[in-house]
Amino acid sequence: MNSIPCVVMRGGTSRGPFLRMKDLPSDQEQQAEILLSLMGSGHALQIDGIGGGDPLTSKVAIVERSSHPDADVDYLFAQVDVVNRRVDFNPNCGNMLSAVGPYAIETGLVEPQDDITVVRVHNLNTQRLIECHVPTPGRQVQYEGSITISGVPGSAAGIQLSFLDIMGSKTGQLLPTGKACDEIDGIEVSCIDAATPIMLLRAESVGLTGYESPAELDNNAPLLTRLETLRREAGLRMGMGDVSQSVLPKVVLISAAEAELNTLNVRYFVPHRCHKSIAVTGAMAVAAAVNVPGSIANHMASSTKKLSAGKLLSQVVLEHPSGSIELTAEYRQENAFDLARVSLIRTARKIMSGQIFYALPSQKMDNHAVEAVD
Repeated sequence: MNSIPCVVMRGGTSRGPFLRMKDLPSDQEQQAEILLSLMGSGHALQIDGIGGGDPLTSKVAIVERSSHPDADVDYLFAQVDVVNRRVDFNPNCGNMLSAVGPYAIETGLVEPQDDITVVRVHNLNTQRLIECHVPTPGRQVQYEGSITISGVPGSAAGIQLSFLDIMGSKTGQLLPTGKACDEIDGIEVSCIDAATPIMLLRAESVGLTGYESPAELDNNAPLLTRLETLRREAGLRMGMGDVSQSVLPKVVLISAAEAELNTLNVRYFVPHRCHKSIAVTGAMAVAAAVNVPGSIANHMASSTKKLSAGKLLSQVVLEHPSGSIELTAEYRQENAFDLARVSLIRTARKIMSGQIFYALPSQKMDNHAVEAVD
């Protein structure tokens, strides 16, 4: 058996091991083989590793000191498939990112400051920068606090995340198809790329109310098949090629918010199961879509009087199965196509630290099992 240093952390509504890049081989296929072993992939319960048998607890954060002039650390996210032996290095995860700042301070990659330490993160999946404002009273990471976030029991210290210049994170364009609204197989969709590529559609367009539980949606096999067909076509139109082996783009069903002050109600897919809440990056993409004229999200927000004509909505509140998430969008010169940053509050917790063990594979993985970083 082989081992490497590891800290297991909860970041937002996700959980997984945090590793140093220097402790892994430089070859990404070899990295993937190690991650599959330590997470226990290939079994629904991930019984032979530390994965939790769910996409939200089968994630890995790889962190290292950065050479980027505007960053302190690099962060590479890996989504490890639970049942299949596949690792996707393509997407970013904003929830796991919530714990990158604390991890960087705890491991000596960043020197803590009085009161608040700002950790500047360079995400290698999207080549974007994020500022993490970590509470460090007495120059120590503070995990305890009074902030609660939907989908996580109890309370903890709040960590502000500010994502900079998120438009076109994977495709280079906020509207990868060149349109705010497309039609695929008779269904109106909006393809948006902000923090992560998503395909938005009205829940009612596929015979739903939008308020179904994740379990109901996961057990609706015809729905999942239909959404996957739409998603693959959207991927082609977005210039992402064959996305059948990738988790991007994500699918988001939207409906009118139940609470008067909230913006929209969402169901977010990851991509073949419904998220118990919503991914941070997915929430940012929806928030950006709300202000894009002609998009499905913009039309729904306008029709329900959540968005005034000619105005940009800076505070976006999205309902999801576990509660809600609030985001603040800052635009340059009130231009919906010039989004400067999106900020939100998350929490994190250190769960354990030590050595994590993995077995070397007896044979090489299929080359198609790994998505390369752009």
